[in-house]
Amino acid sequence: MNSDTLEGQGTNVAGQIKEAVGKATGDEQLAGEGVADQWAGIAQNGFGKLRDFARERPFAAGLLGVVVGLAFFNTLRGKR
Repeated sequence: MNSDTLEGQGTNVAGQIKEAVGKATGDEQLAGEGVADQWAGIAQNGFGKLRDFARERPFAAGLLGVVVGLAFFNTLRGKR
């Protein structure tokens, strides 16, 4: 577990609290900010997990990067 994973989890929980307070008080803007914070936390947590995976399995991570890159290239190639 690294700092991105921990910060992502913290941001997600803070977003859940912010959304609940916004809904309880009828503040739609605060509830919306809470949802946005949750998504940011989920993304950061996922990035942290990806970093852990790359550190633990560098060959598999490199191979995954090549496969994703080829898929992306093939997608762009067909867009003429």
